[in-house]
Amino acid sequence: MAAAIKDVFYISHGSPTLSIDESLPARHFLKSWKEKVFSQRPKAILVISGHWETDEPTINVVDRSDTIYDFYGFPQPMYQLKYPTPGAPELAKRVKELLEASGFGTVKEDRERGLDHGAWVPLMLSVQTNRDGTYHYNVGRALAPLKEEGILIMGSGSATHNLRALWLKDGTVAPWAAEFDTWLKEALLSGRFEDVNHYEEKAPHAKVAHPWPDHFYPLHVAMGAAGDKSKAELIHHSWKLGTLSYASYRFTTAASC
Repeated sequence: MAAAIKDVFYISHGSPTLSIDESLPARHFLKSWKEKVFSQRPKAILVISGHWETDEPTINVVDRSDTIYDFYGFPQPMYQLKYPTPGAPELAKRVKELLEASGFGTVKEDRERGLDHGAWVPLMLSVQTNRDGTYHYNVGRALAPLKEEGILIMGSGSATHNLRALWLKDGTVAPWAAEFDTWLKEALLSGRFEDVNHYEEKAPHAKVAHPWPDHFYPLHVAMGAAGDKSKAELIHHSWKLGTLSYASYRFTTAASC
């Protein structure tokens, strides 16, 4: 039986060029993942991807995952990358079982979808942008038992994500992005998860930082999976184009009494 996992992660994946651009600090952070961040080998990885939006929770149930190139106008090498990972159909069934038992209705199965650039790992779960942060936090709570089964749960999105407001001034960060990013860090590190669940009312420039919540809701799932008493840690921070924060967090589950 796989060892239990105490940590849950939220990773800001930023631009798809993260996979080839050696100038990005976030790329080097991810390349050092096993050595510096998380050395334990999980039984499987479940990613909640900001690039998969559905009306109802949906899980990909495949034996082998195709690579999806869900981006346009990028360098040709991006479209030559292949990541032919095996699927995890048994884990998919377990995820479906946990969510349905927790009152999330019928969880749909997608038997064709591959892996978008928010994941490129064995198994993906969608987000529901017609819901709110609390809903996704509760999705995470429903998935929490997977940690005891050796499953690594990761949210993949972006701490700030407004592609229509990229800041092209070299070496500077847009004030609204910096203020939202700082608020998020302070809220997470001080355990104010409920404030993050209601970020639209609590955070400065929330609607500018996230005009659409797809890249933020994976954070709520990660928080919920870690639990109310978990400890948040900022494990990486860098910027791209002055508005895309690569802030990434580890949530360590509190030890049982």
